[in-house]
Amino acid sequence: MGCPVLLLLLAFPMAGVAIPVPPALRALSNLHLSTSLTSHPAIVRNYSIHYIEQKVDHFGFKTDKTFKQRYLIADQQWKKEGGSILFYTGNEGDIIWFCNNTGFMWDVAEELKAMLVFAEHRYYGKSLPFGANSFKDSRHLNFLTSEQALADFGELIKHLKRTIPGAENQPVIALGGSYGGMLAAWFRMKYPHMVVGALAASAPIWQFEDIVPCGVFMEIVTTDFRKSGPNCSESIRSSWDAINRLTRTGTGLHWLSEALHLCTPLTNSQDVQRLKDWISETWVNLAMVDYPYESDFLQPLPAWPIKVVCQYLKNPHVSDTQLLQNIFQALNIYYNYSGQAKCLNMSETATSSLGTLGWSYQACTEMVMPFCTNGIDDMFEPHSWDLKEFSDDCFKQWGVRPRPSWITTVYGGKNISSHTNIIFSNGDLDPWSGGGVTKSITDTLVAITIPEGAHHLDLRANNAFDPTTLLLARSLEVKYMKQWIRDFYASLRKTR
Repeated sequence: MGCPVLLLLLAFPMAGVAIPVPPALRALSNLHLSTSLTSHPAIVRNYSIHYIEQKVDHFGFKTDKTFKQRYLIADQQWKKEGGSILFYTGNEGDIIWFCNNTGFMWDVAEELKAMLVFAEHRYYGKSLPFGANSFKDSRHLNFLTSEQALADFGELIKHLKRTIPGAENQPVIALGGSYGGMLAAWFRMKYPHMVVGALAASAPIWQFEDIVPCGVFMEIVTTDFRKSGPNCSESIRSSWDAINRLTRTGTGLHWLSEALHLCTPLTNSQDVQRLKDWISETWVNLAMVDYPYESDFLQPLPAWPIKVVCQYLKNPHVSDTQLLQNIFQALNIYYNYSGQAKCLNMSETATSSLGTLGWSYQACTEMVMPFCTNGIDDMFEPHSWDLKEFSDDCFKQWGVRPRPSWITTVYGGKNISSHTNIIFSNGDLDPWSGGGVTKSITDTLVAITIPEGAHHLDLRANNAFDPTTLLLARSLEVKYMKQWIRDFYASLRKTR
């Protein structure tokens, strides 16, 4: 994937160093982290909280150190006769947030007679292998890998089958969205004896090396804006030069700080770069949560928020000052739809949480996803993907260097046709679909595309405003899962 990326330097409270996270990866972690304590689901979910003792290192024999991994169980709809277990492969965030925001599992539990299990990913939420010290020494982070997380899931399933009466001879299906969707797919690939199939929603398993072009992500973001209003993407593309021209003088910096109602005024060129990165990340966030109904996912937002934003960006050929005032109106939809904010806070999307630290470490080791822009096929300033610069930044922060080829070595890249029973679902509005599996590979490695669908829309709870295409996608997903369950029980009967 070698070419252009927007590198965002995220400051964290760690000895004044900075963590390099491209806006796409940054937006992904915000999606799952910034709302972990403030997201209010429409329905209060009824689950029990449990912990299992897990090895810190599943693959070495030198240490016997263990930690407590948190998981949740909801078994109200579970039937011991002919039932199933739906297992959420937790990703980069607090598992309670995923539980509350994965309404699809709750909606289909009765139909599949399913026990729901939500497993927290190591180093996130309360599942910290070294407790409060987990992030204080990069040597402690050596065990933060997708492989160790999958091994945790495997041990947990063994534990559940051993300790819950009636669970032993039941089929388990892995489900996940985003990085969790990647884990669900990889879990089925690596542990096919543990799960009969996987639903991998919005899972960009091909967003590595040069499997897909590094510019595809930002091109999809741009397409979303271009389709949502006349001249919308062109206005955004023009705004970067307008910002550059206006901020060449102290007077311009002051004017722009006032025009954008920034909480902290711009004082130098670094502030201007931070401003542009923050605005870029806002457009990325909007592309991911362009849902057909009002939502409170990252921020309180109207239905089809990009269409609302684009109402203010119809004319790219106005003066610089007018264009930036229009950009403010657009940003205000995202950051102040509720009308409560007195000013716009550029650090608002950069939540300094342990989860963000964990994700940045993963981006610096295994999860090396090249992103780039050229300003022609997309609406952003040109930035190339520079692996050396990225690697040097990672080394400064964590003392580690990324392994850009490792994920394809471990999980196969595009060579996955020997695997079975994985559904890859993607919404065509979702920028992560560019790195996802969008065409079926075999009869059992199935791609489902959801027209007008944003980031793992199919995993969200049923909503009166769900488009027909989404309802069809969900019914197809359930049809495949029912088939896997039937096949499991037919096979079980043969062996008895």
